[in-house]
Amino acid sequence: MSTAERVGTVSALWRFPVKSMLGEQLEAAEVTPGGIMGDRAYALVESESGKVVSAKHPKKWPNVLECGAEFVDRPAAGQAPPPVRIDLADGTSVTSDAPDADAVLSRFFGREVELSSAAQNGYTIEQYHPDLDYDPEHRDELTDVKLGAAFFDERGLPSAVPEGSFFDLFPLSVLTTSTLDRLAELRPESTFDARRFRMNIIIDTAASGFVENDWVGRTLQIGDDVRLAVALPDPRCVMPSLAQPGLPRDGEVLRTLAQHNRLDIAGGGSYPCAGVYAVGQAGGTVSAGDAVRLI
Repeated sequence: MSTAERVGTVSALWRFPVKSMLGEQLEAAEVTPGGIMGDRAYALVESESGKVVSAKHPKKWPNVLECGAEFVDRPAAGQAPPPVRIDLADGTSVTSDAPDADAVLSRFFGREVELSSAAQNGYTIEQYHPDLDYDPEHRDELTDVKLGAAFFDERGLPSAVPEGSFFDLFPLSVLTTSTLDRLAELRPESTFDARRFRMNIIIDTAASGFVENDWVGRTLQIGDDVRLAVALPDPRCVMPSLAQPGLPRDGEVLRTLAQHNRLDIAGGGSYPCAGVYAVGQAGGTVSAGDAVRLI
């Protein structure tokens, strides 16, 4: 007899072809051990520093979260990612395979950048830590942060992300409507839209509170085939507070998390969290409306 507990249904699926840009909402997605196929396949790299462009440094890259990216063709297993069309905030569009793509992007951002499809053994970003009592080490400070494979290499741990990928720490992220509803109850003046959190899988749940906190160390089964191992709570940075099309800048988003859902992250400190990180145990197709069970 199965001991799986039904906890909800898939309400939305998201893929972000270019790191830190707006993504694509999908009706169905192919999930692999390395994440949703095509997710974070590309990133902009600053030519001078070699660092990956990130909205985590909003003063330097104020418009990146207002730009969108969509694949021209469907990504396929075992193949290089297809080209993407990038829609810039000034109305300009360019495809990644255009000969002048880097020039168009550099002109828009006012800095020399290159579009890359492979991180070199991880990567470095610049991250701003806002002046909030949420980070045990930094406050109103800019730091260089090693992410992807470099994060794990620095700690002598096996990497949780595929080689060359632009994931921060884990290849999949999951958020529940219960968490969004709870945040809205705590701070009704703010808009806790799922788009702020840039998650891959949004699960419609009936329970109350930050329910996915209790999923860490468990397995989610989605539909008949897909299984995800829930690894850690997802610590949040400044990005959920930033403006994007249809959502205003709102520092209270992060502050509300810091006040009401601060969690220990693998003994490395206490951080405001929303959602969970996961890795794929068994792959397959996930569709909106699929049942989600906790094993």
